[in-house]
Amino acid sequence: MLQHDKPSNKCAKDNMVENVPVAIVESTVKDVEKTLFENAASFHTVDYVYITDKNRILKGILSIKQIIGMSEKNIPVEDVMEKKLIFARPSTPKERLVYQALSHGIRAIPILDKEGHFLGVVPYNAILQIFNEEVREDAFKFGGVFHKVGKEITTITSPLSVMVKARLPWLVLGTVGGSLAAAIVSSFETVLEKYLTLAAFIPVLVYLSDAAGTQSETLIVRGLALDPKLSLRKYLIRELKIAIVLATTCGALLGLVSFFGWGNPFIGAIIAISMFLTLVSAVLISTLLPLLFLRFNADPAVASGPFATMISDITTIIIYFMVATGLLQYFGLL
Repeated sequence: MLQHDKPSNKCAKDNMVENVPVAIVESTVKDVEKTLFENAASFHTVDYVYITDKNRILKGILSIKQIIGMSEKNIPVEDVMEKKLIFARPSTPKERLVYQALSHGIRAIPILDKEGHFLGVVPYNAILQIFNEEVREDAFKFGGVFHKVGKEITTITSPLSVMVKARLPWLVLGTVGGSLAAAIVSSFETVLEKYLTLAAFIPVLVYLSDAAGTQSETLIVRGLALDPKLSLRKYLIRELKIAIVLATTCGALLGLVSFFGWGNPFIGAIIAISMFLTLVSAVLISTLLPLLFLRFNADPAVASGPFATMISDITTIIIYFMVATGLLQYFGLL
């Protein structure tokens, strides 16, 4: 027979509800349907009926639509229930719940303990709320808004002091980073005085490195959120291969443009090699930083956006002028 889910002493998700339709495995479809109609108003959610044994071990799931649409009502629920279970643990990250719901096309996620006991479900409205909150939070972090996401910074009536506090920290850090980058460029004045053309390529090198880095950090943050068991070794190897292909293509293209545009083979070589090295380094930095943050139990998304961009920009400038100085000195042109 259908029974009301009782409060559990097990640790559960904040968004989990316990009062949902639960039936024992010996019930018939008719039993379940009858009790559903009698008690539907008291349930938090009625998307599915969760089939358990007498020890509350989850055995299967039946959708309400499936139950109502059956012509034969006297068959055991065990014969028609879905036995391939999609579930989560009480400690499963919220992002993972959203991924499970969307990838499997289900409206609620059952929560089981390590022994398989049914604790409750995270309903569809909670999943949507989690999805909305996580998307907003990550969007703000990628944009460098240094604040816990809430209504106070997402409405047009947000106080000026709150908005300044949310946006200023990363901008101050960016100012420090920009000053450091300017100091690095100044330390290579001798190279720039003799080969001013090199200064013209700083923006394109920085832009392409930032673009590649942003792609990498977006993918790794998403990967970590969706797959807690992500093989970091395989991911890093694959990302390194991708970085080499991207860097080779962009380096060769930019090197040819600089060679034919300025007619100097040394400038072309400097640009091509620098582009290759800066793109590879940008991809690696943007991939490793979120992993480093995760290692210290910090949100990987914090490592993205302005922080990764600042590190990547400084690294790009250092590599560029070191390559330029090294090649020019090697060929006796400096």
